[in-house]
Amino acid sequence: MAKPAADPAREAIALAYRQTDAAPRVVARGKGLIAEEIIARAHEHGVYVHESPELVALLTQVDIDEHIPPQLYMAVAELLAWLYRIEHGDEAAPPPI
Repeated sequence: MAKPAADPAREAIALAYRQTDAAPRVVARGKGLIAEEIIARAHEHGVYVHESPELVALLTQVDIDEHIPPQLYMAVAELLAWLYRIEHGDEAAPPPI
């Protein structure tokens, strides 16, 4: 059976954060097939995928291996806090805006 074609408009961004980092870094980004691959690899490794077209639009302006800009700290911090709550049993927590 043929795999469905990727949506050429779909975008994905992957962030990484280590305790030694000043801020999260963009480690991957792409559209279409590349976006689908980023999402598939995240799922394969048990990494949560959050869909936020607004945040993706802002993060596409950040170069690969660069830290997110201070203007996005609050939005990303809210997302990380939400993910922490989900991973630690508070699944009823509302998603970030």
